[in-house]
Amino acid sequence: MDDNARSYATMIEIGNTIVSSECITEYFACDLSACRGMCCIEGDAGAPVTADEIAKMEALLPTVSHRLSHAALSVIRRQGVAYKDPDGDMVTSIVHGRNCVFTCYGDDGVCLCALEREHAESGTDFVKPLSCALYPIRVTELSNGNLALNYHRWEICAPARLLGRKLHTRVYSYLRKPLIRAFGESWYDELDTTVHELERQHILDEH
Repeated sequence: MDDNARSYATMIEIGNTIVSSECITEYFACDLSACRGMCCIEGDAGAPVTADEIAKMEALLPTVSHRLSHAALSVIRRQGVAYKDPDGDMVTSIVHGRNCVFTCYGDDGVCLCALEREHAESGTDFVKPLSCALYPIRVTELSNGNLALNYHRWEICAPARLLGRKLHTRVYSYLRKPLIRAFGESWYDELDTTVHELERQHILDEH
């Protein structure tokens, strides 16, 4: 099988979604001890959020405000938990053009998500925006209404690629919970079954 045919074979279509080959062939597992949570700090825009997520973040503000910096709270008072970026998309508000307003820091200095930390410690319903939970997968709506799932490569995530390879954990497998949150358990089961069949046929590339 030539490279083009192999690449096409590993584009998986499930319902109205198309999963790119890299989502199932690349390795990934966050290594916070190495990256220090820089994905919440680096960048020039916040994380994409839906109206429903904005409402949930606003509702949680009284609960998580003690975890946020004074600068973050000032930004939130001025423009809210989210704003419209130059492309017209709603994204989480950021501080000084960089870190998300919901960043906080653990005792070891690692940057964490205040929303996710509150969920882990207090059992709140909302974990964090789905776009954050799904990273490094990015979801794009196509002109026909279908959704394309693509792998995004970011240099600061190099430790995650190394750890993922060490653990033999592929992107889609590492993101099992957020993918189920986004598309449902039956969708994920179909993806996983398809991937294993491609492995059985020796169609998947090893990188």
